[in-house]
Amino acid sequence: MNKNLRRNLTIHILSWGIFLCLPLLFYAPGDTLSVNLHRWLRSLGGPLVYMMLFYVNYFVLIPKFYFGHRKTAFYVINIVAVAVATGMIAEWWHLVNQYIPDPAHAAKRAHRPSRPFNPMLFYNAISCFLVVGLSLAVCLSQRWQHIEEARKEAEQSRVEAELSNLRNQLNPHFLLNTLNNIYALISFDTAKAQTAVTDLSRLLRHVLYNSRQNFVPLCKEVEFMTNYIELMRIRVTENVNISNNIRIDPDDATPVAPLIFISLLENAFKHGIAPNGSGFIEITIGQHNGIVTCHIRNSNHPKSQSDKSGSGIGLKQVARRLELLYPGRYTWTRGTTDNDTIYFSKIEIQTNSNPS
Repeated sequence: MNKNLRRNLTIHILSWGIFLCLPLLFYAPGDTLSVNLHRWLRSLGGPLVYMMLFYVNYFVLIPKFYFGHRKTAFYVINIVAVAVATGMIAEWWHLVNQYIPDPAHAAKRAHRPSRPFNPMLFYNAISCFLVVGLSLAVCLSQRWQHIEEARKEAEQSRVEAELSNLRNQLNPHFLLNTLNNIYALISFDTAKAQTAVTDLSRLLRHVLYNSRQNFVPLCKEVEFMTNYIELMRIRVTENVNISNNIRIDPDDATPVAPLIFISLLENAFKHGIAPNGSGFIEITIGQHNGIVTCHIRNSNHPKSQSDKSGSGIGLKQVARRLELLYPGRYTWTRGTTDNDTIYFSKIEIQTNSNPS
């Protein structure tokens, strides 16, 4: 038995149990057992008929007729069912009064003038219509809940498929950029290129294994970024000032999306180094109360239109992944300062839904 079915069954049992036992609260302490029994049995007829009417609608009429686009038949059948149910309640009262008489009730009926119309029939009919409305409201509520759960499952599947597709695009994009860097390094320093290949193997281990998860510990992601920065140090000249400011604990397990910041680093190394080999790159990564911050500043040396080393796919993926994984829980500011000589990109991610 699944959780929803068990919850619904419990609600039904408790609700009807309370409804059936409710008349017991109104018994007078001085009444005899026969009087109390008569009153309880007489009041029991209505709830039993209501239960029957409720579940006939709940299991048969509403699924088959109302949800089956046969609403006219549903209304006609229920009008007949309410008439039958009202008669059943009246007949129940008659049988109880006949076989388990209440002296006090008989005395009251002897002195009560006869009336051509019994108002209890009207009240019982109204109650039956309310029970039909209640069963319809419950079924509509449950149907809406099922539709909403199915919509959420479909949305979750779509998001997971899109994230998987983004990761599959990101891995070869990252590998292509790194191989381009090593290729450029081979031409002027073979020894450094060999060291770079070793560093690349460590990076690929993270890309191939950890990046398949939706989230990884922040310390693992920072370790990956640090290795990437060291790999880039081999390529650039001494005229490039690289500042790496890490403000997290070595074992910080705050969950973050893998490779979420690497495109910012790639962009910084791509545009932060002038053609003459000078420039600066400042990387600051921190975490406080579940809010992870990655702030990168670099000298701004935009590539010319003829430079085809990148198409901007990395930054587009960052924006899409942030929107899918952290909707409403991130900020991303970027732009230039100091007369377009400095470019900055700052991402703040709220990794928990209720930070202190």
